Amino acid sequence: MAKKPAVIYQLKIQLQGSKPPIWRRVEVLSDITLDTFHEVIQAVMGWDDSHLHNFEQNDRIFELDNDFMSDGFDMESEDESKFTLEQLLTAPKEKLEYTYDFGDSWDHTITLEKILEPDAKVQYPRCAKGKNACPPDDCGGIWGYYEMLEAIKDPEHPDHEDMTEWLEGVFDPLEFDLEKANFRLQNAFKL
Repeated sequence: MAKKPAVIYQLKIQLQGSKPPIWRRVEVLSDITLDTFHEVIQAVMGWDDSHLHNFEQNDRIFELDNDFMSDGFDMESEDESKFTLEQLLTAPKEKLEYTYDFGDSWDHTITLEKILEPDAKVQYPRCAKGKNACPPDDCGGIWGYYEMLEAIKDPEHPDHEDMTEWLEGVFDPLEFDLEKANFRLQNAFKL
């Protein structure tokens, strides 16, 4: 039996706890594996891929097939490279959770918005839209991010100088550059 051709999944990736919302809308082939989809998320969100991650759905955990991940933890997990999005998301509004950096716990909700036919003129994966800047890696999770924003906007804040130096200049939390997100995708996937 021949494998049915992949369709396009339009997905919304939303960083949990962010106000105003930080999100990206991406279009990917439905048969993309979770380990490859992780690379898409890293590129469009602007993360540095310097920490561990996992996916979760209905009490199932999908992560790297890595002995280190299971050492000392009593969780059963499945190898993310063996699962595709179309195996886990079959209809619009279905969700998948993604956590990046278990220390800072950047939790994301991934929602299947639409199932589309591929457009021969489009290179996939692609970022179609987004809102607000992604927090920088290692800033302390969502609460640390908001503390960082307070420090950089107030020159009198005791951490203002250190945070501004750490960020190497200006950080605009409302900025989202669609072109830059797609450039990162192109580099990650050599499109």
